[in-house]
Amino acid sequence: MHLVRIEALNFRNLSGAIEFAPGLNLLFGQNAQGKTNWLEAAFLLATTKSFRTTFVREAIRYGSEDAIIRGTIKENTYTKDLQILITEKSKQTFVNGKREPVVDYLGHLGAIAFTVDDLEVVRGGPDARRRFIDRGLVGIKPSYLGTLSAYNRVLKHRNKLLRDAASSEHPLAYAPQVEAWNDQFASLGTEIHEARVSYVERLKEAVDARFFKAESVAVRYRSSLESKGDSAGYEELFRERLAFHLRNELATGHTLVGPHRDDLEIRFDEREVSKFASRGQQRSALLVLDIAQIKVYNSVLGYYPVFLIDDIDAELDRSRIEILLDYLEGKTQTIVSTSKRSVAERYSGVGELRHISAGIASDPHASNSNVALS
Repeated sequence: MHLVRIEALNFRNLSGAIEFAPGLNLLFGQNAQGKTNWLEAAFLLATTKSFRTTFVREAIRYGSEDAIIRGTIKENTYTKDLQILITEKSKQTFVNGKREPVVDYLGHLGAIAFTVDDLEVVRGGPDARRRFIDRGLVGIKPSYLGTLSAYNRVLKHRNKLLRDAASSEHPLAYAPQVEAWNDQFASLGTEIHEARVSYVERLKEAVDARFFKAESVAVRYRSSLESKGDSAGYEELFRERLAFHLRNELATGHTLVGPHRDDLEIRFDEREVSKFASRGQQRSALLVLDIAQIKVYNSVLGYYPVFLIDDIDAELDRSRIEILLDYLEGKTQTIVSTSKRSVAERYSGVGELRHISAGIASDPHASNSNVALS
């Protein structure tokens, strides 16, 4: 399966459409012309999420009421049209012109992105690593999104009660109301814990520890309930810890137990990557994890997701680029951006080139193009 074409209307500075080849695609042009915007549009079309902002409405062009992204995907001889309509208050998804709920829309096209912001997975806090796991899970099991959303809703309600309790004169009076949420909270939390543990085990098997022939990469799911009891009976342990922490939660005003406090441990040569790895090593570790996600996606669904790499030459040296693109050839549809014409020239023999200027994509080899590669 691959992405054939994207058309954008009122999405950031983009205009018109862009077409892609099944293999390597290189978008080049000066900075602030829209290269990353086209990658974002592709990622949004696949996942309904942006890798740049939590609020997709921020991508609507100033002065417009809505934005539309349309795309065509192809699997063998079969094509399918996808569309996302973004307004200030909503996000609507369509397949072949028919509106589809997000959970049904997801899975038609997969995408994994490597961007400078995603480096937070290896250098930032646990929340970025939890999102990394959850994105991977939603990619292979869209129904997981419903479980995650339900858990977050319960967590929000529970935390609201706990904040009210902490600011009241009689916090213990709120205990029955908080406990009323515990059954649902523990059940949903257990589903999330088990799904994440299973997914990380798949990642561990897929990780090519020395992909770049340098330091080795290893991952492990780290539960916040580790060393607190028998993790084999996670739901029972979860309920026990909720009961144990109730007084503290009523006093502090937030939930102290649950998978929203878990982490993904990433090690580079047995050292924690976020604390001890250089920036270059962190980039390499993230790419190794992205490739592992691609492998897991393929092993579960039988086809590869689109792999998006923003500003490839700024984040990777030439040797790592060579190793990466050589591995991806014949596997994923890969769309990369670069501000350097020399990088585009170097791979012009194995990939399709698109020049991006003022949000418009053009073929630099077309007879009417004024973009020279020499």
